[in-house]
Amino acid sequence: MTVVAWVSVVVFLAAYTLIATEKVHRVAAALGAAGIMLLLHATDAEAAFFSEHSGIDWNVIFLLLGMMVIVGVLKQTGVFEYLAIWAAKRAKGRPFRLMVLLVVITALASALLDNVTTVLLIAPVTFLVCERLAVSAVPFLIAEAMASNIGGAATLVGDPPNIIIASRGGLSFNDFLIHMAPMVIVLMIVFVGLCWLMFGRHMRQDPERAAAIMALDEKEAIADRRLLWQSLAVLALVMAAFVLHPVLHYEPSVVALLGAGILVAATKVTTEEAISEVEWPTLVFFAGLFVMVGGLVETGVIGNLSEAAVEATAGQLELTTMGLLGASAALSAIVDNIPYVATMSPIVADLVNAGGGDGSTQVLWWALAFGADLGGNATAVGAAANVVVLGIAARNHTPISFWQFTKYGLIVTVVTVTLVAPYLWLRYL
Repeated sequence: MTVVAWVSVVVFLAAYTLIATEKVHRVAAALGAAGIMLLLHATDAEAAFFSEHSGIDWNVIFLLLGMMVIVGVLKQTGVFEYLAIWAAKRAKGRPFRLMVLLVVITALASALLDNVTTVLLIAPVTFLVCERLAVSAVPFLIAEAMASNIGGAATLVGDPPNIIIASRGGLSFNDFLIHMAPMVIVLMIVFVGLCWLMFGRHMRQDPERAAAIMALDEKEAIADRRLLWQSLAVLALVMAAFVLHPVLHYEPSVVALLGAGILVAATKVTTEEAISEVEWPTLVFFAGLFVMVGGLVETGVIGNLSEAAVEATAGQLELTTMGLLGASAALSAIVDNIPYVATMSPIVADLVNAGGGDGSTQVLWWALAFGADLGGNATAVGAAANVVVLGIAARNHTPISFWQFTKYGLIVTVVTVTLVAPYLWLRYL
């Protein structure tokens, strides 16, 4: 590697250490590292702002912005309070039963929508219901972020890396359902058990709070019915467009921005009110993180690591598959899984084609998808959904530290990736 590449690695590790130890605010660390990458010419303005593989992923940024505006308008209707009371009553005021309900809903929604949109919608409900039950929202938010990454692995549209893999591998929506979804169901069952071990054993029900919840009428929480119906109509159209992406060919970011614009223009909500819920620090952090990781991509660091892992197992499909699964999980825990998959997918495509592109070598795509999607759970910055949840938590004065998330994420990632290994071996190898 070149001198610039080695310096880029040092800058990345230093920024990552600052983010992990929280010695410096994560936004400052990411922006500072991004600035140094540009200063070193590890990347440049064209790559940082316009490159599909090593620049800021504007689709992610504008998807978040659009959905944050929609959520901000929805919040004014009282619908989140309604859903919070409804969920608490269905769980009969029992915290762990409520967690299971929210986790399952999150996983299912993440399979149909992208996982970032799902956590944006479910987080406000979580804060409200936890406030009602006088329990900490932190375990719920951590579990929901992880459930969104697991559930999102089931379909082509559920997790951004899957879209990249489908494009490179010529895979369809149904391919993901057939090859990914069955194992995702198993992983979710196991994950619910892990939630009990990590969080549920320490949860206690408050009988008085539970009784007070059961006495509430959730319908009274709706503050503006007209605005609610307008918002739900726009949200339904947005979600339908997400699901119909293969037919309509509109990027989710475009759909989210159109939905936000229509909602603000067609209702009495002011622009100031609409953008009041936008998590600007989260958006800026993502921009810095993309440029920071882009420096590693442009200097060839990530590509070299990926190629080295593949070369070490060349010619042996079984070893290549297991190595790809493990390496993808490990690297996606350190860098965001979107740029990692964008860098790795051409290498996997060459491996699949070298093996004739038949059914047996297709397992490499599933190893990449499972490794990247599940590895994103390992750390607080491994997946976009994790970063969004931490941003929302900080905004609601319930901060989740890097290590608070990561100590649970590592457990979940190790268990889920370990379970996927025999699934791939027995089904394909």
